[in-house]
Amino acid sequence: MEKQVQESAEERTFQYQSSLPSLPLPPLDESLSKYLESVKPFLNEEEYQRTEAIVKKFENGIGKELHQKLVERAKTRRNWLEDWWLNVAYLDLRIATQIHCNMGGPAPFIEHYWPSKEGTQIERACINIWHTLKFWELLREEKVPIERSRDDVLDMNQFRMLFNTCKVPGITRDSVCNYFKTATEGECPSHIMVQCRGRVFTFDAIHEGNMLTPPEISRQLTYIQKRCHSEPAGPGVAALTSNERTKWAQIREYLIGLDPKNLAHLEKIQKSVFAICLDDSSPHATPENYTEVTRLGVVGDPTVRWGDKSYNCIFFSNGTSSAFCDHSPFDAMALITMLVYIDRKIIENEGKWKGSDKVRDLPWPEELVFTVDQKVINEIGRTKEIYYEKVSQLEIVSYAFTSFGKALIRKKKLHPDTFVQLALQLAYYKCHGRPGCCYETAMTRRFYHGRTETMRPCTMEAVEWCKSMLDPSAKLRTPTADACSVCKAQ
Repeated sequence: MEKQVQESAEERTFQYQSSLPSLPLPPLDESLSKYLESVKPFLNEEEYQRTEAIVKKFENGIGKELHQKLVERAKTRRNWLEDWWLNVAYLDLRIATQIHCNMGGPAPFIEHYWPSKEGTQIERACINIWHTLKFWELLREEKVPIERSRDDVLDMNQFRMLFNTCKVPGITRDSVCNYFKTATEGECPSHIMVQCRGRVFTFDAIHEGNMLTPPEISRQLTYIQKRCHSEPAGPGVAALTSNERTKWAQIREYLIGLDPKNLAHLEKIQKSVFAICLDDSSPHATPENYTEVTRLGVVGDPTVRWGDKSYNCIFFSNGTSSAFCDHSPFDAMALITMLVYIDRKIIENEGKWKGSDKVRDLPWPEELVFTVDQKVINEIGRTKEIYYEKVSQLEIVSYAFTSFGKALIRKKKLHPDTFVQLALQLAYYKCHGRPGCCYETAMTRRFYHGRTETMRPCTMEAVEWCKSMLDPSAKLRTPTADACSVCKAQ
């Protein structure tokens, strides 16, 4: 990871948003040509000719009419795809999106100053939280540097969605509520939520105009942890966010009808800067093997993860940690930029807090006590059963590959991404004797509110390369030389 967030006085994070080019609409013939290229590796000659005929008929018929509708739509929108992408890819889904759609992964701190160690959960959490809040503060002040691809400015809108954002379930379509504001735009909610043993607490990250320090955050987290470890566990309302979306929307409305305070609690969660999860699990984690911490980060205890929050920061009892995010408001690179910033700061400070240990007289955290009845309790229990049954079917292996990295790949005049894509294709071909249908994300952030687009890395050139690699009689110049020709095709 080469990115490093640095405070910048020269440019404001969002200053070029209004001047970004609109998302272009590709010509119909170009789209159809790419489609034919993408399906060719998987069809025999007869199937391909039949597909080609269908595409030609579409191009000369209804395709023209549909494309013209897209042309008209693109005339009135700076991003003709944005609403459709958000709705169809995320908000219209009725499956349990926390299981099937959320993203996350472990932090790399175990590779330097924070190896797995019991008794360090709160100590490390408060430092991590402080650096996260500093990034939130930089973002509010528009001091997070604008990202670029070569000389092109990239859209920074997704960074608005990192904090103070939450998805809200709907009967047929969910919605995304975003409460983030820059300092020039006005006041922004500054409280954070903490989940521990099925209970939910909140406290403000700002006191008398100044951000809480790690010792002060530690005071708040210790208070919460002591209460949760000495009192009965809470009902685990958070588990409901792992439900199928329409069912969660229905039970949410029922919750609100039980007691108006429940709506106030839900809105406070929605507006919080981000969610902290104090998890009692102690996953095995080493710099070589991230499997268990990855698994528990993505499909761990649902009663201490609010699946609809844009950012859950999970802290395990042995000092390891993981991120867990709703995918609808942003893509992984925005999250990675923030996580790299935090990692750099932890390294710079040797994993310690080097400031004052003074703790101000702060208000104690507030517990959000939901009014629940037997119907809600039964639904939480049913949801947890379904959740654990589904996630038991998930297989995760996460090892660190250390034999070589991108420097060696580039030295061989290959692009690291192409190298990985070809490795995936070769592995699949070796296992199944046929090419693998593969999706890869392409970035469209050079355009206004651009997010991602689909790439199909399985090309005819890639297939021929795989065959050559597995054919002992094939005469290769070198595997690298042939791979270079595949690179050009991709």
